[in-house]
Amino acid sequence: MQLIADFLLAAGALSAGIYCLILSRRLASFSKLESGMGGAIAVLSVQVDEMTRALERARGAAGESAAALEGRTRRAEEVAERLDLILASMHDLPEPGGPRRRLRRQPRNRSEEELDA
Repeated sequence: MQLIADFLLAAGALSAGIYCLILSRRLASFSKLESGMGGAIAVLSVQVDEMTRALERARGAAGESAAALEGRTRRAEEVAERLDLILASMHDLPEPGGPRRRLRRQPRNRSEEELDA
């Protein structure tokens, strides 16, 4: 019985050693920078850094554009208010050459006496 237990223990240790050897080879090929997943991860990392920098530049440009647009909008609102005041004051000015009033002739209602005649 002791011999069988020793044999199973040796077989288990040999299996664990082979499994560790296979894992170490896979990990070595996985982490190579020239090829495999290590290279892909390195390339993706560089691309992520570039995209982060591009995003920061885009955010800065968008912030500057928003600030400029806000200033122009505020200025346009002020000009619109001034134009409203100018238009309102134009109604109070007399017309050049004196007041001209158009009189509209309204038709007279004929009385019953004029209709009978």
